[in-house]
Amino acid sequence: MTAPRQILPAVTYLITRRCFDRMYLLRPSELVNELFEYVLGAKAEKYGILLHAWCVLSNHWHCVLTDPEGRLPEFQRDLGSTIARALNAAHGRWESFWAPGSYSAVALPTPEDVLDKMAYVLANPVAAGLVRRGSEWPGLWSAPATIGASARTVKRPDHYFRKDGPTPATASLKLTCPPGLGTVEELRERLAAELARREDQAARDLAEEGRSFMGAQKVLAQNPFSRPASREPHGGLKPRVASRDRWKRLEAIGRLKRFLAEYRAAWCAFKVGARETRFPEGTYWMRVNCGVACCESG
Repeated sequence: MTAPRQILPAVTYLITRRCFDRMYLLRPSELVNELFEYVLGAKAEKYGILLHAWCVLSNHWHCVLTDPEGRLPEFQRDLGSTIARALNAAHGRWESFWAPGSYSAVALPTPEDVLDKMAYVLANPVAAGLVRRGSEWPGLWSAPATIGASARTVKRPDHYFRKDGPTPATASLKLTCPPGLGTVEELRERLAAELARREDQAARDLAEEGRSFMGAQKVLAQNPFSRPASREPHGGLKPRVASRDRWKRLEAIGRLKRFLAEYRAAWCAFKVGARETRFPEGTYWMRVNCGVACCESG
């Protein structure tokens, strides 16, 4: 059973979600790129999500985003289900599209943590040995130079969506500057420098191992139903908080532990009939589905 999430407004996260059995169901193609870009823009608009950086690889995707209104679960639910149904239809399959379990949402307590994970996301195709520079990735990849630029209008794909259906004909896709990281120009400069450092380090690491980058053409030639030959380690940690600052990390983990303890106590009381029990601030599922009252901040 998944532990309850604490969903608070104005939190910035690193989001990760993986495809079923590590298959390349998100392998870059005109259809995948157009579909994912449209759905991402449409759902971010609908739920007020601020996007800072993203990268869609062949069997998983990453995004750094801020959730001003505390609606991340709704955003992830709708985005994930729409992508799954649309691409399953395109691939002629009906099994699970996403890996079992929920998406990963790692809270980022400080602006420096946000910058660190933005660089991590954009360096992902390089760190995986796929392309020499993130900008060479043939799938969706948000360039640092587009942060703070005007919103881009994305047309609804012809595939899957009805022309007279409820989905909008266009969506607006925009990269915003996270709070606390200075001006847009400063963020772009810092992010580009950190990205280049990580890309160069990945190239050195690959050379030391006697390997070379796969290249965009080989990526595009992959079978969507294939999967990596290497085994994925099991039983690893699934963090909910990430910070380079040890004390900020411990502080955030302490808050999360208090939330879980208070949630459990409230749940036990609710289960035996105390329907007036107030759940801790940030309770999401019980508030939305059972209408429980929650404590307020302060």
